Amino acid sequence: MLNEEDRQGLDTPETIVRADRDLVALGIAVAAILLFVGLGGSVLPSALSSVFSDGEAPDPSHASALLLNIALVIFGWRRYRELKAEIAERRRAEEHARRLAEIDPLTGCLNRRSMAKASTAIRADATTRGLGLAYCMIDLDNFKKINDLHGHALGDAVLVELASRIQARLPDAAKLARLGGDEFGFITSFDPANRAGIDDVVARLYEQVSKPFEHDGTLIDASISIGVASDHDENGFNLDMADIGALMQRADIAMYHAKKQGKNRYFWFEPAMENELRFRNELEIGIRNGLRTGQFVPYYEQQVDLDSGRLVGFEMLARWNSPKMGMVSPEIFIPIAEEIGVISDLSEHLLRQALVEAIDWADDLTLAVNISPVQLRDPWFAQKLLKLLVEHNFPPHRLEIEITESCLHENIGLVRSLIASLRNQGVQVSIDDFGTGYSSLEQLRTLPFDRIKIDRSFIGELTNPESGSQIVDAIVSLGRGLDLPITAEGIEDRAILDALKQMGKLKGQGYLYGRPETGEQVRQRLAASGQLSKRAQSIREDASSAKHAHSLAPVEPTEIDLTRSASLGS
Repeated sequence: MLNEEDRQGLDTPETIVRADRDLVALGIAVAAILLFVGLGGSVLPSALSSVFSDGEAPDPSHASALLLNIALVIFGWRRYRELKAEIAERRRAEEHARRLAEIDPLTGCLNRRSMAKASTAIRADATTRGLGLAYCMIDLDNFKKINDLHGHALGDAVLVELASRIQARLPDAAKLARLGGDEFGFITSFDPANRAGIDDVVARLYEQVSKPFEHDGTLIDASISIGVASDHDENGFNLDMADIGALMQRADIAMYHAKKQGKNRYFWFEPAMENELRFRNELEIGIRNGLRTGQFVPYYEQQVDLDSGRLVGFEMLARWNSPKMGMVSPEIFIPIAEEIGVISDLSEHLLRQALVEAIDWADDLTLAVNISPVQLRDPWFAQKLLKLLVEHNFPPHRLEIEITESCLHENIGLVRSLIASLRNQGVQVSIDDFGTGYSSLEQLRTLPFDRIKIDRSFIGELTNPESGSQIVDAIVSLGRGLDLPITAEGIEDRAILDALKQMGKLKGQGYLYGRPETGEQVRQRLAASGQLSKRAQSIREDASSAKHAHSLAPVEPTEIDLTRSASLGS
């Protein structure tokens, strides 16, 4: 008996043509057999009689027709068998092509296209049984790093093992698909009154995937991020989730939220996530547009010698002056710029502006610039930075590069090389936000840093009598032992300043000395205190003299002014 799939296959035009060819070949064979029976009844007795009893020989034309008939029988039957074999082979090829079109060849899971069909079938069954649907998106964390470090062959093996482990923990009726790259998704029906059942499934997935992957002696620790969406909420069935595509999209939003919250976790979709994603998308578009139109500008925070109160330099801070959103904090746009791959262009754009403005400062004022960990992954970063200094004729000894502690753990060899290259050219290098990462004493001893910056979170504790200043004291003592100067950031009030002054000779910055300022505001400040370079001071004096002379110049007669105005207007 033919199954439904066979019935569908027989309805195709190609199959109908093959069936016609089968019937023709079979008809030829049947006709030849009938003719053979008819001729054989008259020819064979005459032939046997002439051979064994000297009887009359059969009619030669009848004998020839009989032989031709035998040939037709053999030909027709053989051709029929060949066609049957050809049809069977083509059906196997069609089945293989269908599987390739619906199944991911690497993992054996459904692919994105066939998942839609399977989801529709599961929805129909769930509706009949009064159940809800849950769609789960699964993404392997840091898969690109696995590929980069161990090669694509091991990466493929990890994906195969991951798919196997996920499938082993899913309900029998659930459908699993590889949606692309390291992203998987599964859909399953569940009792809307027992949402915890889906939580149990996800918990089993984490338990299974948390076990290390081993391939050819290489041990891989991997984790996953999961987003879950359902077509039921506290009010029952959600009409917005009647479309499988919408359900999948919301699961994807929840998975992205899990990634953003630190990975290796899962979240159910909530409407606020969609609003957050929409806002992020606006930020991404705004950042790219702002970079093209010059909306990012450097601001400068004063750095002061705590003992004398003398201004010794500035730290450049990034600001985004968005026409739509106003002044945007770097805590918002810097992480996004890093993720979308524009942080290097953004930093270079800001640094160029800062070098142009800082070249007019007094020669003893330094410019400190914080460098993103993403930039330090570029082995040519030091060369690019030194090229900028040459282009703007900026003295290297006046530039201080700040590297956060977290950078030391990504590629210590590359960081060491970059630091050495910069210091060889006279650029100072400091370790920023010290105490918030995991740098070791050995790293501080062997890496050629010029300065330690204490994170503001520790400086703020100086006002707390219970916590006291033990951590800051320890860092200051460490710097003194390693002969590294100290900068304290986040000095907000006089009490903190007084506490820091008791600890030795330090440099500091914070709102106690004023808010970050634009380049023009800094220029005015330095001009008032006589801390512009001689060249900049001379240009300023010349401009001031010209303005003063213009204000004292006699006014020309009115009719001459009118004539001049008319000529300019033309």
